[in-house]
Amino acid sequence: MNAPRRAAGPRASRRRITGFRVALSSLGVALAASAGALGAVSLRVARTVVRPAGRLPDTGILRLDAAAQTITLARTPDTALPGRYGLFTVGSVPYLRLGAIVGSDETSVTRKLLTHVAADGDLAAEAAFSGWYFDQPEQLHLPFRDVDIETGVGTCPAWEFAAADPTDVWVVQVHGRGTTRAETLRAVPVFHALGITSLVVSYRNDGDAPNSPSGTYALGATEWRDLDAAIGYARRHGARRVILMGWSMGGALALQAALESPHADVIAGLVLDSPVVDWRTVLSFQGRAMRLPEPVIALAQRTIGSGWGAAVLGTGEPIPLDRLDVVARARSLRHPVLILHSDDDGFVPSDASHALAAARPDLVTMETFTTARHTKLWNYDETRWSDAIGSWLRERGLTRER
Repeated sequence: MNAPRRAAGPRASRRRITGFRVALSSLGVALAASAGALGAVSLRVARTVVRPAGRLPDTGILRLDAAAQTITLARTPDTALPGRYGLFTVGSVPYLRLGAIVGSDETSVTRKLLTHVAADGDLAAEAAFSGWYFDQPEQLHLPFRDVDIETGVGTCPAWEFAAADPTDVWVVQVHGRGTTRAETLRAVPVFHALGITSLVVSYRNDGDAPNSPSGTYALGATEWRDLDAAIGYARRHGARRVILMGWSMGGALALQAALESPHADVIAGLVLDSPVVDWRTVLSFQGRAMRLPEPVIALAQRTIGSGWGAAVLGTGEPIPLDRLDVVARARSLRHPVLILHSDDDGFVPSDASHALAAARPDLVTMETFTTARHTKLWNYDETRWSDAIGSWLRERGLTRER
């Protein structure tokens, strides 16, 4: 027969209450530690977004054949693309131009070298694959001059490629995040053939132009003012119609200038290559690619856009992600836009570009690629890319071809 269960006395009750409180305290410590870890990761992500950084290696040099003038790289989605590209290296030749693929297997890609490398040339094992192709303006074999554009942060250097014949149509080329104005040189011959003067510009914190007081990116929220100064320069030197061409983050600058610039009356249209149309879409995509939990991604975005985040990140002021969301501001667009974007971009997803085209079909023309990756559309299919731009400009009466 079971003994009757005794009622718990005051001492037993106190033990249970104390144990419950200890358990709650331990759970609280664990949750706090977890929240602290999430916060630390979010802060690190936010800091990475706003701080300028050098070019990071994304492939490896496996073999260099100086006799055959070929180079074998580790296979990645980018190194396996057909077309002409560039390669940043460390060693005797810091930048190489690459041609067609001459061999490949599951782990490597062998390409023709278009920059001569001597037999005794030494190159580091790590390299960065690039869509630049041209890295100096002289390589275009077109007349140009160095010019200075005065901005709110100081003098920003630029290259001016005058059209062969006098024209009042200019294009201002603005590069993306973590690169310099050389990124946009690929487009200059296209516009030159169409009778358009090109102004290839720099902007704050890009390594060519002066730094801002904070030395951090504002993701287009302040950088567009340097682009606006370039529009003013073009206007003072004879431009009456100005096309803005933005690459990647340069697309965000171009869109902000179109929406905010006091020179908006001379903007004739925008040509955007792999543009950032909405930063939240980009940050969410990249966070998922890094397998970060959604709370970390969301907190990183709140950090970037908050006053306390500005203090911690050293940006000086919050970055207005709402204002940088051009899909949400689509009704405010006034200028025609041509977007060239690849659906396999891998860095800036094409979702927001498609959304902007759907929101403003009266203004936005979308030229969609499928396998050209990020800002490598010219490299992948130069003819299609050039024809799309040329046709769009001709339809708007912006060309003056010989």
